Amino acid sequence: MELRFSKMHGLGNDFVVVDWPAGRAQPAPAQVRAWADRGTGVGFDQLLTVTMPSVNGADADYRVFNADGGEVEQCGNGARCIVRVVAERNGRERVRLHSPAGPVEGVLAGDWVRVNLGIPSFDPADLPFVGHTEADRYALEVGGAPVEFGAVSLGNPHVVVPVDSVEEAPIGILGPGLESHPAFPQRTNVGFMEIVDPGKLRLRVFERGVGETRACGTGAAAAMAVARRWQRVGPEVEVELPGGSLEVIWRADDQPLWLSGPATKVFEGTLEL
Repeated sequence: MELRFSKMHGLGNDFVVVDWPAGRAQPAPAQVRAWADRGTGVGFDQLLTVTMPSVNGADADYRVFNADGGEVEQCGNGARCIVRVVAERNGRERVRLHSPAGPVEGVLAGDWVRVNLGIPSFDPADLPFVGHTEADRYALEVGGAPVEFGAVSLGNPHVVVPVDSVEEAPIGILGPGLESHPAFPQRTNVGFMEIVDPGKLRLRVFERGVGETRACGTGAAAAMAVARRWQRVGPEVEVELPGGSLEVIWRADDQPLWLSGPATKVFEGTLEL
């Protein structure tokens, strides 16, 4: 069986967006890993399976799989790529998607896409983050030393570690150590955040099940949400990642967070299932 796909990326965070038949079982982890292999497959950070029309009252349903084959709840840059695909096929700028993390609203303007990621949750149970009650900051021991961080869910779990310089951050040590720490039974994404000024952050992200990526949409949103909770940034922030910059807007605690940035098509093809 042949499945149509689009190879896309958001600031170098790359995806295969594949048309997925309604009612068919999602791909097995081994199949995802085979497609993700950059030497023998198509290669990607995440596989996004998209079913149109939606069975949940939206324009499309989608699921997200990391390169290691594991399914995750949400992907901000991936959602923006899906918005572009669905909006272009439907011939309109605004679309509604349904994900395991809940509904996602998106707006297409050329190659630029805005998505509504909902209201960030700082409740440890929503990550999950066990053994802790809600606080602005936490600390865990990694590699024999305490690491301070903020924690937030954007439909998927994020730890945000403040650093003086993203270039000098020990990502190769703290990233894996925090991602798989026993306090995070479903593992977590780990962002390393440098606060430049109230309107700009620099960020590198060690993504759960992938490793460091050139960009992470929900990671950018998480960093802004934590920095805003710490009263270090304003309601509109540029987040600079290795692959480029994203815009994050979060005006108030009871309002949704919006993530904006480019969603680029690379090529189209078919996968054999």
